[in-house]
Amino acid sequence: MIDTNVNLLVVSAHAADFVWRSGGTMAKYIKNGANVSLVILSYGVRGESNDLWKQEGQTMESVKKARHAEVEQALMQLNIKNVEFWDLEDYKLEFTREHMERMVKKIREVRPHYIITHGPKDAFNPDHENVSKFVWEASVLSISNGVKIEGYPTAKQARIFGFEPHQTEICDFKPDVIIDITETYQQKEAAMQCFKAQKHLIAYYADRAKMRGNHARRCSGNSEYKYAESFSRFYPYVGGELV
Repeated sequence: MIDTNVNLLVVSAHAADFVWRSGGTMAKYIKNGANVSLVILSYGVRGESNDLWKQEGQTMESVKKARHAEVEQALMQLNIKNVEFWDLEDYKLEFTREHMERMVKKIREVRPHYIITHGPKDAFNPDHENVSKFVWEASVLSISNGVKIEGYPTAKQARIFGFEPHQTEICDFKPDVIIDITETYQQKEAAMQCFKAQKHLIAYYADRAKMRGNHARRCSGNSEYKYAESFSRFYPYVGGELV
């Protein structure tokens, strides 16, 4: 049962990463009354808009405009309201001291119980690895009493989860957590359809959701699970009982 007092923060390197990898989970948390916040660090103009660049006369601004429109449509499908666009340059994403302070502020503002972002290893996308390290470092600073930022009191330790990377086996990814998204899969599918700039990924992630749904059924014994998303854990589960 999802607690309505839960705060979830998702940090996405590029325009569509959050949809492919956690769109169903985000929609599920929102549907069940949780507070979900999203940061999109870049539009993926340089590295994740290849289909758009094949069109004659494209410019950086026209590609960015197209990607923004796609994201806005996807946000509507998933009912995501709290979103920030940082509009950083991708390929590759690099972070300054100012960016780090901004992310620390965001974490302290949201005070997330859970953070979802990119996992630490992606064999084909340095942006994803850089974002993983960036968010993890910001989370550490956010809970440090000595890192003082006026108006932003210290946060508490969040449980941090990593997206399943695109090339799963090549990235040595093994699921630590599998989340049933059957109740929100149709929303995720509709959101994926918004991204014409990466339409080759739509069928891939539809198949991935079915495959993880199979794993969810097999691992749990619950035959009602049809679609799922999987994540890695940055830290071990800690609790008073086995779950």
